Amino acid sequence: MAEPHWHSPPLVRASIALHVLALAVVVAVPARWPWALAIVIAGHWLVVAAGLWPRSRWLGPNLTLLPVAATARNEIALTIDDGPDPVVTPQVLDLLERRAVRATFFCIGERAERYPELCREIMRRGHAVENHSQHHHHGFSLLGPRGLMRELQSSQDTLTRVCGRRPIFFRAPAGLRNLFLEPVLARLGLRLASWSARGFDTRTNDPERVKNSLMRGMRAGAILLLHDGHAARTAAGVPVILEVLPAVLESAAAAGLRAVTLRQALA
Repeated sequence: MAEPHWHSPPLVRASIALHVLALAVVVAVPARWPWALAIVIAGHWLVVAAGLWPRSRWLGPNLTLLPVAATARNEIALTIDDGPDPVVTPQVLDLLERRAVRATFFCIGERAERYPELCREIMRRGHAVENHSQHHHHGFSLLGPRGLMRELQSSQDTLTRVCGRRPIFFRAPAGLRNLFLEPVLARLGLRLASWSARGFDTRTNDPERVKNSLMRGMRAGAILLLHDGHAARTAAGVPVILEVLPAVLESAAAAGLRAVTLRQALA
């Protein structure tokens, strides 16, 4: 797959145009400066709103569904975030292996350093490991260009060293980002990937609700999101993903859908 190249998205160009317009208003009619300020604030809010919408493409390319060719092959992508987790991930791998399913694990760099053998086991079983940042900071979307580069480059280096394969996809923590992210992704040869359906299984401890949320998005071309790291626990203390995953996989198989990695879908 060719490495991405950064092109300023329409929203960023529009924001720049609004700043130029505001400056022109102030120069032409200084007394209108409140209008100019309102224009600048509106432009900033548009950019911020785009970053707070995980599935938006306003700040650059964002994979939210599989390509047409993969959809035509009845493929879906199961993506699993925030691991590896020494308790949950091995059980997830066993569930996937019993059904001959391949998944994409978006791993946190520092957790990969802590559990390198588990990351290598993910790879050994035929799954893909991709970049989910080095530290998964809650303030990720507030970082500037240098901070984003450090965070993503560190994770690239960590995961490449641990797994022996360089990630080509990136998912932002909680899906939140800002206008500085896309140029950094382009420099690192990464492609942003979000999802088409999720169950909020880090916050919801009711497996039925999580399962229903995912089922509503179950169709060819879907990208499903679950979590092995930071997984919510049921009332019985079971990680939600372990309760939900078998039913999701059974429903996919019954519908004639084949789960593949993002790399396979875009190959």
